[in-house]
Amino acid sequence: MLGDIVGACGRQSVAQLVPQIHEQYKPDVVLANAENTANGSGLTPDQYRKLCKAGIDGMTLGDHALRKREIFSILQDETNIIRPGNLPEGAPGKGWMAVQPQDENLPPVYVMIVLGNMFMGLNANDPFASVDRMMAQLPRTADDNAIILVEMHAETTSEKQAMGWHLNGKVSAVFGSHTHVPTADACLLPDAKQAKRKTAFISDLGMCGGHESVIGRRVEPVLTHLRTGVYMAFDVADRDPRINGIVIDIDEATGSATGIERFTMHADRNKPPFMA
Repeated sequence: MLGDIVGACGRQSVAQLVPQIHEQYKPDVVLANAENTANGSGLTPDQYRKLCKAGIDGMTLGDHALRKREIFSILQDETNIIRPGNLPEGAPGKGWMAVQPQDENLPPVYVMIVLGNMFMGLNANDPFASVDRMMAQLPRTADDNAIILVEMHAETTSEKQAMGWHLNGKVSAVFGSHTHVPTADACLLPDAKQAKRKTAFISDLGMCGGHESVIGRRVEPVLTHLRTGVYMAFDVADRDPRINGIVIDIDEATGSATGIERFTMHADRNKPPFMA
């Protein structure tokens, strides 16, 4: 799972490094948060198709999910992209998806995303109740061993951690996104009472894009605004391109996480697709 893809630099970094991810980790499914792909805010149909071509099997969108109206039809029609499941009723798209690994002998991976409520400024429903509602909608195996991944797109680590404890033992993994800074708390949560599975957790995945920045935006205008209060356009940064994310090992027979590893990879601006 890759953190928020920020701007063209993030998309190009992902396109360049997904082959390295496959070579190094041999993943069955590659997922990414794509909500900042369109110059830092939203996703367009063309960018969606480019990310699919680059090897992203499934995409999540956060608080900028509905920023670009042209993405609405993609959200409605395609099965490998979701927006937060706790948006108000009537929002285009869906809050969970089933991603089938290329190896058809493997079970589907169920992925869902919700927005946090603290400091997000959106009219979102209770994320905890919304996750419980979506969990009840999932098709389940007879012995309840489905692989389930939950993304908490939130501003505060406390709310993300709370979601981890809420779902401990019920899902395969809970991971946070939105704040663009990778956290050092990747772990398997302690065994939950009467739980059949272990849950992997991390507070934030980090981001994919220019890391000589302030969470993906060029340093100078952000500093000017913070020091003077003068409005500045927060342009997307493109220096020091990297991708951040996690690799989760899951026992497909039980849906239990057996390992979680955080990683960072550096892209090369002197190689395609940057040179193109």
